[in-house]
Amino acid sequence: MTDAIRYEKDSDNIVTLTMDMPGQSANTMNADFRAAILETAERLEKEIDSISGVIYASAKSTFFAGGDLKELIQVEKENAAEFFQMVEKIKAPLRKIETLGVPVVAAINGAALGGGFEICLASHHRIAINNPKLKVGLPEVTLGLLPGGGGVARMVRLLGLEAAFPFLMEGKQLNPEKALKAGLIHELAEDANNLMQKAKAWIKANPKSVQPWDAKGYKLPGGAPSHPAVAQKLAIVPSILRQKTKGCYPAPEKILAAAVEGAQVTFDQACTIESRYFTELTTSQIAKNMIGTFWFQLNEIKAGGSRPNGIEAYTTKKVGILGAGMMGAGIAYSTAIRGIEVVLKDVSLEAAEKGKAYSEGLLKKRVSRKQMTQEKADSILSLIKPTANAEDLDGCDLIIEAVFENRELKATVTQEAEQFMAQDGVFASNTSTLPITGLATASKDASKFIGLHFFSPVDKMPLVEIIKGEQTSDETLARAFDYVLQINKTPIVVNDSRGFFTSRTFGTYVNEGLRMLAEGIDAQFIESAALQAGMPIGPLAVQDEVSLSLSRKVTRQTREDLQAEGGDLPVTPAESLVDRMIDEFQREGKAAGAGFYEYPAKGKKHLWPGLKQHFAKTDAQIDFEEAKERLLFIQAIETLRCYEENVLTSVRDANIGSIFGIGFAPWSGGAIQYVNQYGVRNFYQRAKALADQYGERFNPPNILEKHAENNEAFV
Repeated sequence: MTDAIRYEKDSDNIVTLTMDMPGQSANTMNADFRAAILETAERLEKEIDSISGVIYASAKSTFFAGGDLKELIQVEKENAAEFFQMVEKIKAPLRKIETLGVPVVAAINGAALGGGFEICLASHHRIAINNPKLKVGLPEVTLGLLPGGGGVARMVRLLGLEAAFPFLMEGKQLNPEKALKAGLIHELAEDANNLMQKAKAWIKANPKSVQPWDAKGYKLPGGAPSHPAVAQKLAIVPSILRQKTKGCYPAPEKILAAAVEGAQVTFDQACTIESRYFTELTTSQIAKNMIGTFWFQLNEIKAGGSRPNGIEAYTTKKVGILGAGMMGAGIAYSTAIRGIEVVLKDVSLEAAEKGKAYSEGLLKKRVSRKQMTQEKADSILSLIKPTANAEDLDGCDLIIEAVFENRELKATVTQEAEQFMAQDGVFASNTSTLPITGLATASKDASKFIGLHFFSPVDKMPLVEIIKGEQTSDETLARAFDYVLQINKTPIVVNDSRGFFTSRTFGTYVNEGLRMLAEGIDAQFIESAALQAGMPIGPLAVQDEVSLSLSRKVTRQTREDLQAEGGDLPVTPAESLVDRMIDEFQREGKAAGAGFYEYPAKGKKHLWPGLKQHFAKTDAQIDFEEAKERLLFIQAIETLRCYEENVLTSVRDANIGSIFGIGFAPWSGGAIQYVNQYGVRNFYQRAKALADQYGERFNPPNILEKHAENNEAFV
């Protein structure tokens, strides 16, 4: 018997199968597991007459982590038939154990996600330790896959089609108490000992146990697809799904197909259908994009891939926040909810208290949804001290300035606050565009000055862009990195430049949309092209959210700065368009109640009809695919420029930053992975064609030309 699964029989003839993959911190469905589960199933079958029950257990801190993604990402289309057979071979022993005629229990001691939860579903009874951090679920869809170890077939038969869809198509994960209510697990245990006691007690109490779908007279919960009420609902599901995915994500559509087709045939046939769709997705480029970025690159970042080496981890204890507006209030909430003391300072106590009220509102919602107790909410709120007095910042080991994008104002608040900061403290600016090296000149020690660019709304946006100034020390960078992880955000590290990476790249997306409008292209066409390219919001809608007047102010400030440095910034068609919208039509954006969109008091926002009247030209329309490519290419090219200029120092920071910070099409795996998956040489040639047609902004940077020569991917 292999070490991957320990086989132990007790005096009651109950066999405990303890999964313990050698040389790994977590159990995965790798080659060791595949060999071990096959051998285990054969042994159980041979010894069945002397076995009263089977328990799946784990020697790791988690129950089972799922499929081996290192293997999955390497499966190519030419290996599809071989891969399909391998998937079928994993399912066969689980099915054999499930149908031996003895009770089978999953003793869930830690997280059971993906393939791990599929093992649990192949058990007749599931018991989990009642730890709120323990999660169960099938999150494969978030990596462009579907549950391929029997998860679709079993989940549909366990819950019925409608109830199974959120777990299959959204990858919903639940803690033990919620999983119990949802019917995913049957029982809760207090600790590891209690878990095994309950597992053995259930086996003794249920000597003849089978899965519900293997019992005589079984009917699918909620009705089969042929049931009139179910058929009626299923008829509209594909269109609802298409509205959500915009056709960019095949996984939810394949899950729907596998679930509905599988519900109309036998269990074994349903598993085969599932394996076919799983193979199709695994060999697709989109799954490779998403696994590479959302699993491997994201985990590298969280493990400190962009953090300076050799510097001890630091726990921030007290954070001062200057400015209690939307950004400052959001940073205060995100910090306090992680148990860190916060001093929220504004020019008046009233303004600071208003900033604290933002946290109060968010916590109230959590309490009303039973996501948190009132006691816990009160303890979080008590960590935020609103003030107008700079002396209250005394002892802060991190101060974050979150005032308006005005260099003089930022300098003033920096000097006022720094004198009270802890001696070894760090000062950070939450600027989105102003170079950190310039802002650091107001500081008494530029080595302790850094940029922490949060995104709005802070409580929802997962990214923080950490900006190193020319004099920022490695210790300061490490401290900032640790704080971002401490508040459960994802850090990317960039070097200083105007607009850094995210603001600079996102600006190209918005400007390209405005240029299209200035060319006379229909506004709805532009917005639809953006959404179908995979962007979360169209460029005109984004411009309204930011406000046209603010964009104009930033552009004019940038022009003044460049002129002072002896450079210049030519007026673009996008800038002229914004000027017309403000000066001719008095439309400044969402906050002013009128921008590219109308914002009626009742009803949904809709595009301003005047756009057709004043800007659209019948002879200006372009191909839909070309519009999508213009919006994605312009961002990918700017990202490569940032990489070439050493603003970005790693491909992973570029990919994660582009998706989490600016919403770059997640199906692509990020802005640089978009280039890789397009084919570097093909991308280069297409960029040149776009430059010839639309202007030099599409010119391939030198780094792209060099990689294109050998068709060499960016890694």
